[in-house]
Amino acid sequence: MWLRSRSSTSSRPTARVGTAELVVTDGVLVKAVARGPTTALEGHDHAESTNGCHTLEGTGTVSHGEERERVAAPGVVNHERGVTHGARNETDGTVVFTTSRCPLPA
Repeated sequence: MWLRSRSSTSSRPTARVGTAELVVTDGVLVKAVARGPTTALEGHDHAESTNGCHTLEGTGTVSHGEERERVAAPGVVNHERGVTHGARNETDGTVVFTTSRCPLPA
């Protein structure tokens, strides 16, 4: 669920953690997320929503239930409703991904 690694000559700063809501409707929430080195999104679930994650840059480690997997960009991970999931950046670079929740809880 992450993207190609950023080169060490990049002028773009490394973000520790950042989020932005890109799309918010009655049924969909899409966020952009940046995670700097050694940061994590702890395990959580969405009982009423499916969660899709799309890695845009870097390589991260995704947890899905009891499983863990390294995902490099371009990569996609789907988390079904109620499945505990999270993400870790175990690299020295920044990981950038989007998350989509559909449908949003009423």
